[in-house]
Amino acid sequence: MFVKNKIEQLGEKFLSLIENFGKMMLFFFHAMSLVFKPPYRFKNYIETLEFVGVGSIFIIFLTGSFTGAVLALQGAYAFSQFNAEGLTGATVALTLTRELAPVLTGLMVTGRAVSAMATEIGTMRVTEQIDALHTMAVDPIHYLVAPRIFSTILMMPVLTMLFNIVGMIGAYLVAVVMMDIDPGIFMDKIKWIVTIGDLNSGLIKALVFGAIISLNGTYYGYNTTGGARGVGEATTKAVVSSSILIFISDYFLTSVMFT
Repeated sequence: MFVKNKIEQLGEKFLSLIENFGKMMLFFFHAMSLVFKPPYRFKNYIETLEFVGVGSIFIIFLTGSFTGAVLALQGAYAFSQFNAEGLTGATVALTLTRELAPVLTGLMVTGRAVSAMATEIGTMRVTEQIDALHTMAVDPIHYLVAPRIFSTILMMPVLTMLFNIVGMIGAYLVAVVMMDIDPGIFMDKIKWIVTIGDLNSGLIKALVFGAIISLNGTYYGYNTTGGARGVGEATTKAVVSSSILIFISDYFLTSVMFT
């Protein structure tokens, strides 16, 4: 009986997970279908682009520069064991463009912007502001959700490119200025080893991560229940699930792109 109950509980959790996934997909496609439908509320999109993009520049700049710096520091030390310090720049560039730039950008945007999305929409739900939009014949998904999802998807590749740029600047300063690696060799190896495909793969990941994290933030916020505590729980779910899904999807995307 004990084993049977455990199996039933496991089955119920699995079915609940599948059902929730289906609801999220329907929510996402419904929101995206409203992006190009009137009325066009350009102000909502511009405000969200500013919030997600411009508002994240400082944290991306800080994270990217020190990520590139520490990669160069560790890489130069490791390659010095084989007299191959010239490979430091190419190694850092590959690591950033393929993996770290989109992943860390996604995590930073999740912590700064997506958590705010879930909190804001969740607060509107529990204070019945979303119900008020329905009363005024305004589709809350069109008004609240679609701009946030679309803007996050649009800004993630831009922020990822910024991460790449400041990361390589940080790597260059550490490798060339501090570790005394020849700047010509540093740049030449990047030119010959790193391809446009490596950069494109990171930008594609950024697009996917943008869709994932914005969907989580808006979905859990929109379906918040239980007052102030429910808002906190929705925000936690949005951040945790977004972070986990970034790593899971990164593995599968890497498997598809580089195998």
